[in-house]
Amino acid sequence: MTLIAQLQQCLGADQVLTSPEAQASYLKDWRGRYQGRAQAVVLPTTTQAVADVVRFCMSAGVPIVPQGGNTGLCGGATPDASGKAVVVAMTQLNRIRSIDATNFSITAEAGITLDQLKAAAESVDRLYPLTLGAGHLTTLGGTLATNAGGLQVLRYGMTRDLCLGLEVVLPDGTVWSKLSGLRKDNTGYDLKQLFIGAEGTLGLITAATMKLYPLPAARALIWLNLPDVSSAVDRHALAQTVFAGAQTASELISATTLSLVRQHLPEALLPTAVGAWPEAWALMIEVSAHDADFLQALLCAWQRACATAGVNAGYIATAPDAQAQLWAIRKGLAESQKREGLAIKHDVGLPISRIPQFIDEASAALQKRFPGIRIVAFGHIGDGNLHFNLSYADPVKNAGLIAQSAEANAVVYEVVGRLDGSIAAEHGIGQLKPTWLAQHAPAGSMALMRQLKATLDPQGLMNPGKVLV
Repeated sequence: MTLIAQLQQCLGADQVLTSPEAQASYLKDWRGRYQGRAQAVVLPTTTQAVADVVRFCMSAGVPIVPQGGNTGLCGGATPDASGKAVVVAMTQLNRIRSIDATNFSITAEAGITLDQLKAAAESVDRLYPLTLGAGHLTTLGGTLATNAGGLQVLRYGMTRDLCLGLEVVLPDGTVWSKLSGLRKDNTGYDLKQLFIGAEGTLGLITAATMKLYPLPAARALIWLNLPDVSSAVDRHALAQTVFAGAQTASELISATTLSLVRQHLPEALLPTAVGAWPEAWALMIEVSAHDADFLQALLCAWQRACATAGVNAGYIATAPDAQAQLWAIRKGLAESQKREGLAIKHDVGLPISRIPQFIDEASAALQKRFPGIRIVAFGHIGDGNLHFNLSYADPVKNAGLIAQSAEANAVVYEVVGRLDGSIAAEHGIGQLKPTWLAQHAPAGSMALMRQLKATLDPQGLMNPGKVLV
């Protein structure tokens, strides 16, 4: 029996896509940078079905490419052009298995979207804090596979920090399950950490138990127009001192980045009370509290601290509509850049204190090598994660720049390395950065990763070409 026949017998013919038309949306990444081919796209609905697919593929020597919402930015869920792989789309494995409101935990399958997971938590007056702009498409499994960060890492941590337990189909088709809701468990190695951030190269995550938090009763969002990045770093430090654990986000956005939002998303408007769009940089600070009175006390403390420091306290939005208006701008950054066209994207991590130096030095080096280059910079200043994207407004010049991606990357990553940063903060490695990872990983790291890969996936069929080269 052929592999396709085995898959159809196991899953049903309608869950095995073989025609180019049916497969099309699964073979191209969200940015439009990578286009692959596959002999089949399968849509399993249970963990056992995933395990069966893995066993069939391993027996046939066929590569497996797992895919969630296909919103990744590094090509990690896109097959190569050989047409040999089977894409395992997890979107129909999308059930909530249990919610334990008292334990502040939720167990759900890998294909559930982030927005669905958040809604389920809110139905029991709880918060699942991971927040991404594409939450209506992004899946739980995808966020675990890439160790996604998002807008609230400052308070709640990365996806890794939110995970209590996993269920994983291993490369031999066996299922390892430890969907525990325990916060403390030192019974041997913490095996779930092997699979978080591994991008499906060590196994396929099929379900997870995640942490929940109390649902904040009151929020405020502060918008500041600032002259430079150093001012933003200083204002963030002041906010940390005043708000401490109540600060949930701190977002830096350049005026150049906002100009693309204004061009491509005209419906994204600043509240009238903010005044003019920033000429240089904007900083967004979110504060959450358990009640409105406590939040008001924090905001008064912020205004006093700013007055003492001789700086503007910014526009403070306490009404939900005004906050939503501001967040629509921030969450529209990726979409506005997608509409503008291809760019060379960087997702770097830096010590917060060195972000101004990085922007100054990387910008100067890039302008010297690529005169007139447009730098679209924004990110999560509260956790040191900066998105530093490069393009030209002119399509012809931009095509030339894209062809020189390796040279532009080398300029950026040289500065990142010199400032003790990371070339991959939250988007993963995928097929975009394996070569750069090999160059920038700490001594001994690549050998250890290859040993682990060879032990768990000796055939090298789990998402080949991603993370390791």
